[in-house]
Amino acid sequence: MEPVTEETEERRADPLTEHVQRISRRVRAFDRRHPLLWDLQCAGFWVTAALVDYAGGGWRTTAPNLDVPGWLVLTLSLGLSVPLFWRRTHPGTVLLAMAPFALANAWTGALLQAALLQLLVVFHIALRLPLRALWWATALTTAPVLVSVARYGEGEWNQQVGSHLTSIVVAVLIGITVRSRHDHTAALEDRARRLEIERDQQAQLAAAAERARIAREMHDIIGHNLSVITGLADGGKYAAAKSPERAAQALDAIATTSRQALDELRRLLDVLRDDGTTHPAELTPQPALTDLDQLLDGVRTAGLPVHTTVEGRPSLPAGRQLTVYRVIQEALTNTLKHAGPNATAEIALSYGDKGAVTVTVTDTGDPGAAAPADGRGLPGMRERTALYGGTLEAGPRPHPERGWRVHLHLPEESPQ
Repeated sequence: MEPVTEETEERRADPLTEHVQRISRRVRAFDRRHPLLWDLQCAGFWVTAALVDYAGGGWRTTAPNLDVPGWLVLTLSLGLSVPLFWRRTHPGTVLLAMAPFALANAWTGALLQAALLQLLVVFHIALRLPLRALWWATALTTAPVLVSVARYGEGEWNQQVGSHLTSIVVAVLIGITVRSRHDHTAALEDRARRLEIERDQQAQLAAAAERARIAREMHDIIGHNLSVITGLADGGKYAAAKSPERAAQALDAIATTSRQALDELRRLLDVLRDDGTTHPAELTPQPALTDLDQLLDGVRTAGLPVHTTVEGRPSLPAGRQLTVYRVIQEALTNTLKHAGPNATAEIALSYGDKGAVTVTVTDTGDPGAAAPADGRGLPGMRERTALYGGTLEAGPRPHPERGWRVHLHLPEESPQ
């Protein structure tokens, strides 16, 4: 986009230029809607001028032969002006139709000024036809001049022919200039149209990507917290009869987990609001590795023992930390939902240099029941992993081991 400067402001603020441009656009728009009306007006003007020249006898002031019959002068006047009605749609045909009348005009010595209307047709040939057509058009319009000079010998050859060729060159240059401007304008309009299409496509792609991201976040938030709440509710139900104190603890944990889920959903929905307001206190950062302990405490409270081993020192950017967090969260959620009772889980974290990290989450559940359903969980984990060029493997552990295994590897960050 062009920066707004004093020069551009002055150019935009020129009222005369803007007024002329508005009138020009309106005239072109009217011509596109009613082309026959404009052609009829133009042709009618020149036909009227030719008839006035004939009726008033003005042609006699320049004609070397004053004995040309009146009917022939009338015929030549109409033959050199009426075809202009088709000058824009068939300029080559119009010039060919006018050629016999131009030759007769030169041969008889009438030398009507209407013969100059051929230059208007040459202009439209330069404007609309391939430029090679100008060769035969020049020859066709020059032939009557040569006939007139040879027959009546007025003026010198180089003067007559040179003046005529100069007129043709001027008409051709004007036609080529207008044609170049039309082509340039058409190219700019086509480019603008393509940019609009590309902008709409980019907006659609961005919207689709945002929908996918929101779906992943909603799945991670709702799926994990509901699984934890389900585990706590089951544990509280069994403990209610034997240990009311444990049941009360389970209810407290359910309330805490529910509030956390609501807070995360509220933050996500606040980001989607488009009312121009911001809520700094509510728009807290996305989960990171520092939140893993809280996640594991909630899973352990839900009844799933989790053991963690860590190698190396974490030095990951926020995006990679969120990916690791969500993969661990999804893996533990699937274990809570599908591994069955008495299952345990183990998490192995290995940090490398330059953002590299390897995560392995295994459980000891029933391999037949541990396979997660075909939902958003595994595809979401793979999408997150693909953002950083990593790999994700998920499947049953090899025999004779029992349970499920999720293995994530994010390579080193590429240098920018």
